[in-house]
Amino acid sequence: MESSSKDREELLRVLQALRFTVASLCWEGLENWPRRTLPKSLAARECSLGSQPDSIQRGPRNPQRLLEMARQELGDCTRCRLHQTRTHIVFGEGSPTARLVFVGEGPGSEEDQQGRPFVGRAGKLLDKMIQALGLARSDVYICNMVKCRPPNNRTPNSDEIETCSPFLIKQIEAIQPALICALGACAAQGLLGSTDYISRLRGKVHSWRGVPLIATYHPAYLLRNASQKAAAWQDFREILRVLAADAENTRNL
Repeated sequence: MESSSKDREELLRVLQALRFTVASLCWEGLENWPRRTLPKSLAARECSLGSQPDSIQRGPRNPQRLLEMARQELGDCTRCRLHQTRTHIVFGEGSPTARLVFVGEGPGSEEDQQGRPFVGRAGKLLDKMIQALGLARSDVYICNMVKCRPPNNRTPNSDEIETCSPFLIKQIEAIQPALICALGACAAQGLLGSTDYISRLRGKVHSWRGVPLIATYHPAYLLRNASQKAAAWQDFREILRVLAADAENTRNL
């Protein structure tokens, strides 16, 4: 029995190493490689943002209904100047029981036209990054620091982020994810209340109101700086580790 257990552990290590290798090749341009999703236990689970209370409120909830209520409260928002030039509000989309939430900076041109987050070139890369985790886009939740496109895709101003922050908080509180991934400096700095460069914020596990948070480069940055894909993949390996550890803790409860 002991030998069988060791053989199984070794096989799992080999499979994980193979998966990392294939996913890395996919990021570099390989297409149409066989994929499978994570087990159900891994795939789903029933201002300055960095200065919020220590932990989100957990307990019985209807995440879908809570997200709908937050969207209704947002309405046809005119709370900041960004509404003057937008086409559509981009609230967010994905699984209301997602274990992994991605937070970006703000909608771009294509997102503004379609009313959906990450649907342009950067979104296509993010889809590949999600697939490299063994997940589908529908397994995660994707949103942004601000819900309206800043003119000329500029970085959102601090007052715009502060105005939108209550709705981002409501989204994350509704979902209660096991992990948040902040895409780019704007999201990482806003969520963590930090002024550090993204290069200093990535490579470690932070905490946002008790939820583990990993910061990595924005997909748009990776499109311009392909040499940083290897670093981003290291961040995604850490995402896998945190999700696996959380699943193991859940099974042991």
